[in-house]
Amino acid sequence: MELPDFMSYANRFSANDFVDKISRIAKRAGAKLVYAAFILYYTLQSDKVSKKDKAIIIGALGYMISPLDVVPDAIPIVGLTDDLTVLLYVLKKVWGDVDPDVKAKAKEKLSKWFDEDEIAEIDDVLK
Repeated sequence: MELPDFMSYANRFSANDFVDKISRIAKRAGAKLVYAAFILYYTLQSDKVSKKDKAIIIGALGYMISPLDVVPDAIPIVGLTDDLTVLLYVLKKVWGDVDPDVKAKAKEKLSKWFDEDEIAEIDDVLK
């Protein structure tokens, strides 16, 4: 799968839209997507991350929020695959700058929508 130009979606990102989208799709999207999204969201708030990395994070989160995806989210099973692909691509780029506290905060947030077995799936988020 070829990645879309997710930077063109940067103007679609807002914190409120992010929280709204996660709330609506969490269970359907799965723990990996939600975990990756929250790591990027919380990393965006860090002052330890470069402006360049923040820009690509905003692009990826904007892409996730946007209803204009390569594969529309409404398509069962595959609809969120492109969102996950973009989030994981950006997560790999910034992983070295992700603070352990951010990972813990993102994992803790998952308990709102997922049980322990589902949360265990995030251990291999970058594999």
